[in-house]
Amino acid sequence: MATATPAADKQLIELLNLTRDADTVELKLTVPLAEQRSTVTALGLDPLEAQIRLIHFFETPDLALQDAGVVVRARRIQGKPDDSVVKLRPVVPEHLSEELRLSPSFGVEVDAMPGGHVCSGSMKGVPHKASVLDVAAGEQPVRKLFSREQRRFYSAHAPDGLGLDDLVLFGPIFILKMKGTPKGYARRLVVELWLYPDGSRILELSTKCAPGEALQVAGETRAYLSEAGVDLTGDQQTKTRTALEYFASRGPGT
Repeated sequence: MATATPAADKQLIELLNLTRDADTVELKLTVPLAEQRSTVTALGLDPLEAQIRLIHFFETPDLALQDAGVVVRARRIQGKPDDSVVKLRPVVPEHLSEELRLSPSFGVEVDAMPGGHVCSGSMKGVPHKASVLDVAAGEQPVRKLFSREQRRFYSAHAPDGLGLDDLVLFGPIFILKMKGTPKGYARRLVVELWLYPDGSRILELSTKCAPGEALQVAGETRAYLSEAGVDLTGDQQTKTRTALEYFASRGPGT
């Protein structure tokens, strides 16, 4: 008689199925507040080399996009051009159209973290008709930050009747991003510190890999971080959800 598959095994099977058809896998870990300073020190990364980023989200006050699995955001990045993205999650890669998968602006990524994973599809772009500053100041409409392909992707998945120009600004969130190859670790590690307006913060460690090497890289990364003294047992937080719910609870413009 067949026995029930344990929940952990079911999750692993689902993860393997998703990674098979994904373009990339990003392994993530958020670090408890009390361990954040010691973690950066243990990794040997210099905070003075961090890149400054400002992320602007566009949503409705009642988080209608989040409920539909859609994320709309634009970024200002120190030393780089603005960029924008329309993201849908979760997605099942095999259910996406061939046209979408062939677009050079579209990618499928699996985010995996202790206790969970999610597969997302992202339509990326570089604004040409307006800057993020102009839109944030109310001098240009939101749609100007997004390409025709991004607008079409948004329309296909956003709630009916909700246009890009109907969205309100949430943010920005101030971010410090560090990346490097720590001693004893053979891959590039990214550290992002998200600073929220109320003084709270999330520190996330991540590394990207090809789908076929996800399990091996996960094991190697876990071993390295454990040996470096990084806490692997803390509750995991999602940066975007935390940001959206923060601004929604206080109202736009706060």
